[in-house]
Amino acid sequence: MRTNSAQGQVTQLLQRWKNGDAAALADLTPLVYAELRTLARSRLAAERRQGISPTELVHEAFIRLVRAQQPEWANRAHFYYIASRLMRQVLVDFVRETNAQKRGGGVEALSLDAIYERAPAADAKLLQIHEALNALGEIDERKSRILEMRYFGGMTAEEIASVEGVAPVTVTRDVRAATAWLRAWMREGAV
Repeated sequence: MRTNSAQGQVTQLLQRWKNGDAAALADLTPLVYAELRTLARSRLAAERRQGISPTELVHEAFIRLVRAQQPEWANRAHFYYIASRLMRQVLVDFVRETNAQKRGGGVEALSLDAIYERAPAADAKLLQIHEALNALGEIDERKSRILEMRYFGGMTAEEIASVEGVAPVTVTRDVRAATAWLRAWMREGAV
């Protein structure tokens, strides 16, 4: 992670960008790009994802960040949460698009063996995790956000606590409870 002065600089640039200073985005990009790539690389490795590179994932998420009409991040940690959430959505969209192409999509016909080789089980698991997080969000939005920040954003308990306005011990407790709920939901299909 970055030093406190670099973290403060990112937070200041985010506030300037939020307040309409377009030049702040140009100053912000090189400060956050490497950390976003590291986050993307770890996310893709965890998913054993092929077909999309860390660079493509970061670029697509960053495009979605820039297109957001009114960024509402409170600080650097909140920015990374939003970026990780967008990366999750990019991956889900990628899997859905890939699955749609498998069902026809104008692509040449493939044998079942070829389809199996090209479609890792991680695709189905990523969609299942996405659905589980959405289901958890309907029951307890905070726990869903905290789990997303922890596992998709790679954020620490302290960073999450800063975004959520709770104590780090609450984050740790919520991560444990949400992880248990998520495992049960995935095992049973729904809780």
